[in-house]
Amino acid sequence: MFLYAFSGKRNLERKITKPNIKFMGANTPFITHENVSKLLIQNNQGVTSVPKEILDLNDLESALNSNAMIKHAEVYVAVNGELTAEIVQKKPIARVNTNASYYIDDEGSYMPLSSNYTARVPLVTGNIRKDRLGQVYMVAVKVQEDEFLKKHVTEIRQEEKNEISLKLRKCDFSVSLGKTKELNKKINNLKAFYQKALKDKTLNSYRNVNLRFGNQVVCTKK
Repeated sequence: MFLYAFSGKRNLERKITKPNIKFMGANTPFITHENVSKLLIQNNQGVTSVPKEILDLNDLESALNSNAMIKHAEVYVAVNGELTAEIVQKKPIARVNTNASYYIDDEGSYMPLSSNYTARVPLVTGNIRKDRLGQVYMVAVKVQEDEFLKKHVTEIRQEEKNEISLKLRKCDFSVSLGKTKELNKKINNLKAFYQKALKDKTLNSYRNVNLRFGNQVVCTKK
């Protein structure tokens, strides 16, 4: 019992070693090991050389989870005193490019740009507010999940009345979706039009492709 108590006391007094930082999932480093280390240090006045018994892991996790680039963080200490922080980064699916620049992540939330890595995602332009990202988020999710859209859509634009239009890679025309109601049907119409126009070699003949009207595709020529 004496040896157990003694070893337990020594374990609690063991000093924390240099943090071991693990990025889980995607390998794109929007936030770096150095950034995470600084967050840990700033919120515990230096996590190394600190006894395990006075280290508050919940505070460290809260500090990491409050960072706008981190989706989820878990912090724990091994028996040997090694502090480990497991980091899940946010995943951007679109980039707002107006008077402010930032990402929209895969949960529809704000995510700042990173000086370390730039994601290749569609631009979002037009009438955009951080607290009203619902419509452009819905379209951005659709672009992310659909192979055709992911390959071709370069820009998602929201107009004054919250109507959505798209710009496609290597195409001069804009695609008017209107509201996001019946979005799947509109996207299927776009795919059918694109394949037909590609076959007929008429893709460069149009100025606008309007998908607002149910099953119709209304095209305006140049």
